[in-house]
Amino acid sequence: MNGSVGNILRLGIKELRSLLRDPMMLVLIAYAFSLGIYAAATAMPETLNKAPIAIVDEDRSPLSQRIAGAFYLPHFTAPAMIAQSGIDPRMDAGKDTFAIDIPPDFQRDVLAGRQPTIQLNVDATRMSQAFTGNGYIQQIISGEVSEFMQRHRDTPPPPADLAFRVRFNPTLAQSWFGAVMEVINNVTMLSIVLTGAALIREREHGTIEHLLVMPVTPFEIMASKVWAMGAVVLAACAFAIIFVVQGLLKVPIEGSVPLFLLGAALHLFATTSIGIFMGTIARSMPQFGLLLMLVMLPLQMLSGGMTPRESMPVFVQEIMLAAPTTHFVKLAQGILYRGAGLDAVWPQLLAIAVIGALFFAIALGRFRKTIGTMA
Repeated sequence: MNGSVGNILRLGIKELRSLLRDPMMLVLIAYAFSLGIYAAATAMPETLNKAPIAIVDEDRSPLSQRIAGAFYLPHFTAPAMIAQSGIDPRMDAGKDTFAIDIPPDFQRDVLAGRQPTIQLNVDATRMSQAFTGNGYIQQIISGEVSEFMQRHRDTPPPPADLAFRVRFNPTLAQSWFGAVMEVINNVTMLSIVLTGAALIREREHGTIEHLLVMPVTPFEIMASKVWAMGAVVLAACAFAIIFVVQGLLKVPIEGSVPLFLLGAALHLFATTSIGIFMGTIARSMPQFGLLLMLVMLPLQMLSGGMTPRESMPVFVQEIMLAAPTTHFVKLAQGILYRGAGLDAVWPQLLAIAVIGALFFAIALGRFRKTIGTMA
């Protein structure tokens, strides 16, 4: 037993040295757990943020000036006051997402009860801003006109009060959700990529032949790749949570980071086994890349991270219970967002451990059958 553990340890160190000699993989790991997380959290916010807007004020009345002054940061940039002829050129050049045209005699028509029309031009190629900003602009203009007419905002009292309390994300910041989900997705992707690439690299470099003549077993070879690549991803995950998510993005972590890393370690046991299995199927890195897309898309899209599992068909929900990502997403969100403890997440820990053991056994069986043909 001691000899087997020593073999696994030494083979794992060999894997780490091989990884250190692969600059592209090192760059991928560094990017995925630093700039990749920051970009995913901030690049496409669902909330409106600094949307460029232009206003054509053909009325030049107190009401039109009031409307123009209602657009400000953080939802909109300072409005660019332009002539009507400048709308199309500016939107064609992508300078404005929204362009508002206030017609002549707008205030006079409003006071006379004629219901004049304001034209709103929207650049729909900026889909996230266009969809959300359209509603914001309608509310802002309606509110300003109402306040101008009545000298106050007319908000009739509702028949019942609603106490609105947002838990776990009081400001509804999309970056909080995006940062944590990117960490989860990168843990899954990188663990599969690193182990599968390590196995394929052995075949392409011919070092698998050296392993076959050494006094090591397929179990020891596979276990060394699992612990070595898993340790790299786990260390990168810890760095991302502490320095990128908590430090750079200022996302508050409610629960225990060590408990989350325990769940991540069990998850890595499962996903690295999947990577080994895929490495025995693919004959080259291009084949492995194509196979990776077929595996990663369902794991990410159907695990409950992008959309709630309850909104999916029942048979999809049941099938995805066999995927470790389903339980890892629930575990990670429970710990990091809601401060769940071991008493709340132990079912997910147990499920991940069982799934990981099953995948490891399947991958080991496949590895034993194919290791002779890899040479």
